[in-house]
Amino acid sequence: MKRRVWGTAAAVVAAVTGVVVFQGVQGDDGGKNGANAPLVTGPVRTSVHTASVKAEGDRAEVPERDTAAFSLVGLSWTKPSAQIPGTVQVRTRSARTGAWGSWITLDTGGHGAAAEESRRGATEPAWVGPSDGVQARVDGRGTPLPAGMRLEMVDPGAGRVAMNADPVAFAADDPTATPGDETSAPADTATEAPTQAPTDEPTPSPSTPSASDPAPTATTTPAPTPTPTASGTATLPPAPVSTAPEPPVVTRAQWGADESLNNEAPEYGTEVKAVFVHHTVDANDYSCADSAAMVRAIRTYHIQSNGWKDIGYNFLVDKCGTIFEGRKGGVDRPVIGAHNPGFNTNTVGISVLGEYTSIDASAAAKASVARVAAWKLGQYHYDPTGKVDLTAGMDNGKFKLGQTASFYRISGHRDGFSTECPGDKLYASLPGIRTLAGGPVSGLALKTFGQASVSGSTAYTKGPLTVNWAITSPTALVSRYEVLVDGKVANTATPTATSASLSLAPGTHTVAVRAVHVSGRTAVTPNATVVADTTAPSFATKPSVALRAGTVNTTAVPVTLGWKAADSAALKEARLTSPSAHTYGPTVYSAALTSNSGTATTWSMTAYDQAGNTARATVAATPVILQETSATRTGTWTTKSSSSYLGGKSYSSSSKNASLTWKFTGRSVAWAVSRASTSGQAYVYVDGTKTATVDLKSSTTKYRDALWTKTWSAGAAHTIKIVVVGTSGRPTVTTDGLVYIK
Repeated sequence: MKRRVWGTAAAVVAAVTGVVVFQGVQGDDGGKNGANAPLVTGPVRTSVHTASVKAEGDRAEVPERDTAAFSLVGLSWTKPSAQIPGTVQVRTRSARTGAWGSWITLDTGGHGAAAEESRRGATEPAWVGPSDGVQARVDGRGTPLPAGMRLEMVDPGAGRVAMNADPVAFAADDPTATPGDETSAPADTATEAPTQAPTDEPTPSPSTPSASDPAPTATTTPAPTPTPTASGTATLPPAPVSTAPEPPVVTRAQWGADESLNNEAPEYGTEVKAVFVHHTVDANDYSCADSAAMVRAIRTYHIQSNGWKDIGYNFLVDKCGTIFEGRKGGVDRPVIGAHNPGFNTNTVGISVLGEYTSIDASAAAKASVARVAAWKLGQYHYDPTGKVDLTAGMDNGKFKLGQTASFYRISGHRDGFSTECPGDKLYASLPGIRTLAGGPVSGLALKTFGQASVSGSTAYTKGPLTVNWAITSPTALVSRYEVLVDGKVANTATPTATSASLSLAPGTHTVAVRAVHVSGRTAVTPNATVVADTTAPSFATKPSVALRAGTVNTTAVPVTLGWKAADSAALKEARLTSPSAHTYGPTVYSAALTSNSGTATTWSMTAYDQAGNTARATVAATPVILQETSATRTGTWTTKSSSSYLGGKSYSSSSKNASLTWKFTGRSVAWAVSRASTSGQAYVYVDGTKTATVDLKSSTTKYRDALWTKTWSAGAAHTIKIVVVGTSGRPTVTTDGLVYIK
């Protein structure tokens, strides 16, 4: 069934059978509830204000009228089996703004979810927020309306619970409290004390685990029959210990349940075989500070308007993930609720506040549902991801009395009853909730390795390192983490941990993290390769400096810095730290740089491996410029002057076999020349041996160009002789001196 909110645009809002409607409100009622409300310190007195609705054939109307304060509204009638085949619409006036809201259509599909207990017929209630006025209209569409109709307006009282706080003990309920039957409605108000009907509960069928269910240590648990004590007070036997931890639950005392509203003792099944998930429908924009008030309102409506024994659900969860205790009897007991007709015994009903037909419930809410389900099913050693056969205890429109059907251990309300609950989106999330509850841990992933360097898919460390991971499952459903090195457990961590330390022997290892779910199921990350390396890299070839081709300046002599670093595991980089700073990759073995002439320069390098080990090496070099005037000349040479020449002068010759000879002691040398399109050629002799013919021709004019170079492995005395070839048509050679490194 769908609920409709009637306004100018007649917007359609989805809803379901067997649920509570919440009209969109912001949770601000001037401090009575919401974030400004006082904290609950004891029972909160709620009240139901009623207004009779007089039928005229198949129609009835309640004109706009003032009312006492209320936040939830519904329509009830005398006979539980009677139905309204048409529509019931209400609209309310905001106590905060004084504005009338849109018409909303209440669900008239009946209360089959708790038909065993109903003493009055009723629609599903609608949470409308703080209101002080109401209007209603009922259309039976040709069918006479049931007798005894009245509007039920619930004031949830004031009080909120501390958010994000673990449960704490509250003072005992006020023993002087009396049933909350007071009303402040107009003269036509009708008040009816709740009475109870015999319970027609399901016939338990043998639990039939699926192949995925682990063999339970006990297939059933005896019903917790109260045992008289010496004082005559009945006590319950200890509750079964669960395989999953008990989540924090806001108790009835904490959310302000007024226990004087219902004095009947709770009823129990023998175990918890399955969990049914519900939603309470419509507004998702409520404030979580109002959640306690919403729970109180739902409970009051269930008791005083429907005539049920108590709130129908065993647990309620808000969008912030806060878990509220529902029906009384003990959260750790198999309390029989009123949430799924024919399947209330040996099951648990968990209802999420909000509407989840078109949007999904929050991750926090789904995690809390999973935590409750894992805990309750774990008390009886049932696998939350498995299946079970259940037998209907009544005709409910979908199943016949005594009919057996297979259900997931965590199912939706719609699986057992003709309803859309818990909404399409939340229903589609049930497989994920089963995995959260039953394992394995979801979303387990290695994130980083602290104190380690990562290259590609391999991490490197020279000492202890930190393994970091993340999950998407609730940590409360994790038993422990195990850090595996080469497939063996090397360290363990607590459920809330996200990292662990490791010390590895030198060598290559595989590292993984295994998460153990409370169910025992495990999830393991893919192996990561980690290399523990304590050996420093080395310079297989020590740094050296050599002259290179390029333009020579007195403050920038072109040089090549050469080296070769290596590592037994993986070299990361080589860094030049002086006289300038540069970083080079592991396969780079040289760099083109410049150096001042006439000044000794120390070149400092550091090699780094991937693990962070280092090695250092240095080399010192002094480039020296020898002017052409320092050479021994033969033949005819002409002196040229220009600021473009080294020292402002150069020698030029067109005479064949004219020569210049320099002597020096060093390990690298370069001949600097001036070049043009008419430049000729020259022979170069090294230590008396002709080693090269150098062509000075250039399409562009160049000065101080180191055109020819030679380097030796060590410094020694050398002689360089330049001889003019006398090239036909372009015989001229212009020299600008010699540069060497000593």
